[in-house]
Amino acid sequence: MSTPSESAHGAPDDPWSGDVALGVAAWTRSAPPPDDPATAVPEADPESVARKILLDQLTGQARSRKELADKLAAKNVPTDVATRLLDRFEEVGLVDDEAFARSWVSSRGATGGRRLARRALAQELRRKGVADEVAREVLDDIDPGDEEAAARELVRKKLRSMARLDDQTKARRLIGMLARRGYPSAVAMAAVRAELADVPESDA
Repeated sequence: MSTPSESAHGAPDDPWSGDVALGVAAWTRSAPPPDDPATAVPEADPESVARKILLDQLTGQARSRKELADKLAAKNVPTDVATRLLDRFEEVGLVDDEAFARSWVSSRGATGGRRLARRALAQELRRKGVADEVAREVLDDIDPGDEEAAARELVRKKLRSMARLDDQTKARRLIGMLARRGYPSAVAMAAVRAELADVPESDA
């Protein structure tokens, strides 16, 4: 008498009979097993993901709204979710382009580490997505005297490495250096003239 797994001629009914691995493969090809609720991972809520991204980005430094929006877009956060959260963050003061611009100018402007002038700062703020009117309001608060002092300080520091050059070459390079940092030509030339005049004869 044949067994249930054999045909009347004694041959196995299925080519995989007796081989568990082949049997499982054949079964799963025809009917994939259902998901196990114990191991299923729920899909992350887009708003929760976006909120975490924003908080991580704002930890330790201010950022413009455009920077944050770009970051959310790069993480494939839906536009409507991103807009809603950014609006909410603005309402509570966590996103504030004016405050961001003031912090940026303070750290990189005439009294900051980079000693940049208004024109260079305006270009940077525009790249950060700060509206021109907001940037203009912040930049208008810069003291012209601070920029003049910063220009002279930059020239004074650079002159230390230019001792072997003639005054014409020094002036040309120094004015170019200040122009790249956004200083108007009048301010740059005045700073260079003043600092060259102060150089002792032995150092000239």
